[in-house]
Amino acid sequence: MTMPQILWLRRDLRVADNPALYHAAKAGPVVAVYVLDDEAAKHHAYGGASRWWLHHSLESLAKSLADRGSRLILRRGDAAQELTRLADEIGASTIHANRHYEPWWRKAQGRLCESLDLQLYDGNYLMPPGSITTGSGGQYKIYTPFSRAVRAAFPPRDALPEPEIITAPAQWPVSDDLADWNLLPTTPDWAGGLREFWQVGEAAALERLEWWKAHVDDYDDKRNFPSLDKVSRLSPHLHFGEISPVQIWHAFKDRGSKGWETFESELIWRDYSQNAILQFPAYATQNYRADYDRFEWRDPATDEAAARDLKAWQQGRTGYPIVDAGMRQLWQTGWMHNRVRMITASFLIKHLLIDWRHGEQWFWDCLCDADYASNATNWQWTAGTGVDSNMFVRIMAPLSQSEKFDAAGYIRKYVPELANLQQPEIHDPEEFGRRPRDYPRKIVSHKFARERALAAHKAMKGD
Repeated sequence: MTMPQILWLRRDLRVADNPALYHAAKAGPVVAVYVLDDEAAKHHAYGGASRWWLHHSLESLAKSLADRGSRLILRRGDAAQELTRLADEIGASTIHANRHYEPWWRKAQGRLCESLDLQLYDGNYLMPPGSITTGSGGQYKIYTPFSRAVRAAFPPRDALPEPEIITAPAQWPVSDDLADWNLLPTTPDWAGGLREFWQVGEAAALERLEWWKAHVDDYDDKRNFPSLDKVSRLSPHLHFGEISPVQIWHAFKDRGSKGWETFESELIWRDYSQNAILQFPAYATQNYRADYDRFEWRDPATDEAAARDLKAWQQGRTGYPIVDAGMRQLWQTGWMHNRVRMITASFLIKHLLIDWRHGEQWFWDCLCDADYASNATNWQWTAGTGVDSNMFVRIMAPLSQSEKFDAAGYIRKYVPELANLQQPEIHDPEEFGRRPRDYPRKIVSHKFARERALAAHKAMKGD
């Protein structure tokens, strides 16, 4: 029998349009393995919501492979060491994997190349990160010219079919039991909202894609209105690789609508974020703009008031209904509407004057779609600290944002204390004298917060 081929899976938990699986299956018997390596990622090991999703995604993939006469092997520990050990066990010399760009995965890929034949493929993005270059051959740092260059380089590769045959090895290696990894919360089981909100796995991703076909053309008009919820909700499926952006692109490539053009821009933003961490691997922990290292943030570790404010923000108890609705949606469902993500992030950074990295870490733990590159890029964009970012002095007004984007229904759903309020009171119940007793007062006034933030920014600049 041909030598077994190891398929190393990470955020590519699908059988269709999976280049690594496609080529491994052509080369010989396939041993598909997922290694849970928490130590390599350190402070970016998967958070609670992502671990919940991972459990169900692995469970779904294992069933899909079993239906094709194959198996999913689970190992835990240092990925490079476990894969090397597995290769020795089964007599394999080649590992097939889709490229990953998180700094810990790049390091693991480098280590594996030293002892094994590591075949890497491009499978998770529209265009291979690093492949879209400027006229001088450099990497783009700004999104808009990057986006134009990506569109000029289209089409992306064709989507690959799932392998017709996945040949099994003569003998299967030992596998961990998924239940023993304890990825699901038990004491307490806080995942009821996630179970209600999501279906997980490749089949669920394709079902969501079919749903999105009926709604994508309206995306540009309706994407900013959280009460409508006319967004794809494909982000966790994309993050875990249950569907590829190439599959999505080819499903919509003939649409001429503004809605598809806007959604395509967000797929390109996802590529842009990967290019950012390819150039700046520590982007999730370090300001790109060094002058912000002097910014006088309120530090929850040393300032009791800042610690209280951070907790209130995390719990959705700020007294700003749109902010509280977003933070409670995040806790309940592991996801938040994109417009509200911007509002809540801006509120933490500019209204509460708390370092964006506290928000990045909270989102990392609570989001099912927590992506190292996208999460960091979005937070640095909001903070004004990123390579391409919004200006810090542009401060979102959450109360007017709530009214402008008609968030009343959204607030009623996630802040039940306010469910009986009508417009315009529901957007700012305290101002209208309609604040229920069980709903908190504003933890900071918008006028005071804005002036404080601008003063801190001015001090940093030395003006």
